Amino acid sequence: MNVLVTGGSQGIGAAAVRLFVQEGWRVALGYRSSRQEALELAQETGAVPVQGDVSDPAQARGLVAQAEEALDGLDALVCCAGVALPIQLLTDTTDEQWRQVMGTDLDGVFYTVRAAIPGMVRRQSGSIVTVSSIWGVSGASCEAPYSAAKAGVIGLTKALAQELGPSHIRVNCVAPGVIDTRMNGALDAAARQELADSTPLGCLGTPEEAAQAICFLASPRASFITGQVLQADGGILL
Repeated sequence: MNVLVTGGSQGIGAAAVRLFVQEGWRVALGYRSSRQEALELAQETGAVPVQGDVSDPAQARGLVAQAEEALDGLDALVCCAGVALPIQLLTDTTDEQWRQVMGTDLDGVFYTVRAAIPGMVRRQSGSIVTVSSIWGVSGASCEAPYSAAKAGVIGLTKALAQELGPSHIRVNCVAPGVIDTRMNGALDAAARQELADSTPLGCLGTPEEAAQAICFLASPRASFITGQVLQADGGILL
């Protein structure tokens, strides 16, 4: 089984790369600029590093093409590349910041999935897992661009599940809660504790826990599951 993980050099993506390798998959590790981290993870796991900026349509096509060539086709695609802005009011958000988030978090999913679909259709099989966020489900104050992009990922996932189902391609989404990654590292200790206290399980999630959900949905274990959003969030939205 072959999989491309975008955003695979750090955070949830890196945890997914490690878990896929542990489960016997051949993995292409997609990254944009974190070359050193990608190479170190590739050396650790045996994954194949492939470089490209998913927010650029030509580079997204190239990223998928590199992975397909290196692995001799893709059985699964995981769209994990993402960026976030500092917590701020929408009225303080610049046009450039809005496009930065939309370009990677939503457009990047569109470009990457569009490039991977033809190969999966030819094989009449495949699994696509997108990564959204609980803020794409509920929205978050002072994180409007991120919430909007991640909500768009959920809508895209559900539409593609219907569109690609006849070609035996499953499309699902993981919506992590507050995960202990570099992206959330800017939160101070009080904010992190408040979020942990708001979670019924009483803690922040780990990248490995989010990766378990991703790998399950990508795998044949989820063969009759499509169009679903799996909230790996410790119950914070209950």
